[in-house]
Amino acid sequence: MNIIRYTTLCAAIIGLTGCSTSIDDYQNTTPEFNLKEYFSGNVTAWGIVQDFSQKTVRRFCVDIIGTWQGDNGKLHETFYYADGETQVRVWQLNIQQDGSVTGSAGDVIGQASGGATGMSFNWNYTLRVPIDDSEYDIKVDDWMFMMDESRMMNRSYMSKLGISVGEISIFFDKTQPVRKCQ
Repeated sequence: MNIIRYTTLCAAIIGLTGCSTSIDDYQNTTPEFNLKEYFSGNVTAWGIVQDFSQKTVRRFCVDIIGTWQGDNGKLHETFYYADGETQVRVWQLNIQQDGSVTGSAGDVIGQASGGATGMSFNWNYTLRVPIDDSEYDIKVDDWMFMMDESRMMNRSYMSKLGISVGEISIFFDKTQPVRKCQ
């Protein structure tokens, strides 16, 4: 009986990992994601954080100011949470010659890496998250999808030790050049 359970579990794991999404799945989709173009100037975004049970535990708005010098960029993000907390994250980004992207920020452990294909951008990093009196290093699998030239959807999948601990959904809009969160 244990062999049957073990075989079933292995088959399920292989089936789930075999179905994962690849950045290459988005070749030839439009509008094409261009990190430097989209994150130049002001962008405003709204989002939610959901825990492992998919319960919404936080809501926020974020003002982003993107500046570039060649292929080196800076994204200054100011998060305004519904509970009154404000948080700032400053990304330092570099677009490599092959089109891949690396980046760092104060609460990112090591270096983030990713790249774009078609309408999508996939970004992976480890984020140090303070919760109560502790800090946790959470792996983030971040997917951005262009909706049109001004709007983008973002889904971030967070895990610890391979176990899902939450998700973030964000809607970006750069149709108006004014900051809208405050």
